[in-house]
Amino acid sequence: MPPTSIHGLVTIPSARSVDQTVEKLKSILAAKNVTLFAIVDHSGEATKVGLHMPNTKLLIFGNPLGGTPLMLASPSVAIDLPLKILVAEDAHGKVSVSYNSPEYLKSRHNLPPDLLSNIAVIEVLAAKAAE
Repeated sequence: MPPTSIHGLVTIPSARSVDQTVEKLKSILAAKNVTLFAIVDHSGEATKVGLHMPNTKLLIFGNPLGGTPLMLASPSVAIDLPLKILVAEDAHGKVSVSYNSPEYLKSRHNLPPDLLSNIAVIEVLAAKAAE
């Protein structure tokens, strides 16, 4: 299945389980010296309150060297930073990786084109994690 993009949200299929995809992404982030601030286990939190949802995890990560210039240029981008990648399983067991496209964030926050490379790495990270 090819990547899809709806309203700036890019979704690509993963060849791995949610947990395997998350582990791969964690190792890629560590190798690139990118800080992993948090992993939000949405499905785990649902289980704690007696609800069920397919395995769904959100990774929140970034690097102040990349993010700070963006926030100085356009302070509203702080609502979308640090960067996030959602790894989720659907009701049929298929796993996908989703993220906000850099072009969407550029348009949404009127970011200078020369700073787009500061967040464009998310496309590579997501693609490598989904392999």
